[in-house]
Amino acid sequence: MVSELINANPVVYEKKERRVRNSVPPADVNEYSSEPIDQLEIFDHLRDIKDPEHPYSLEELKVITEDAIEVDDSNSYVRVTFTPTVEHCSMATIIGLCLRVKLMRSLPPRFKIDIRIAPGSHATEDAVNKQLNDKERVAAALENPNLVEMVDECLAPSFSC
Repeated sequence: MVSELINANPVVYEKKERRVRNSVPPADVNEYSSEPIDQLEIFDHLRDIKDPEHPYSLEELKVITEDAIEVDDSNSYVRVTFTPTVEHCSMATIIGLCLRVKLMRSLPPRFKIDIRIAPGSHATEDAVNKQLNDKERVAAALENPNLVEMVDECLAPSFSC
């Protein structure tokens, strides 16, 4: 946790009810074929990521929403647009890195992942978007043990319901 909070009293929203997926494949589906990846699956991967400054998930803070996720499975493309809780959020790059790392760990490597800040929601959105989608910068960030520890902390499972 960061000691000096930028947004000391964020608005906390109720979590959406989890929808159960049909896990029994139809009889005519080849067992070696891949299931299409959709918006709900991506949201389920991301919704429980913890905010770096607060004990709440990105879903509870409405930093991410299902509607802000675009998936084109046939072209192996995912875009996640997130909205920081305040315009001068100093954790925006860390949040974006958490989103990227979670998807890198969860999706097949064929996917191109595009992480963006919602237009008009952050003072330095262009700079942050550039950092989050520059492969060399992301790779360098993931070599920093302090950043990796912070990301892993945000991605660690929470056992509260």
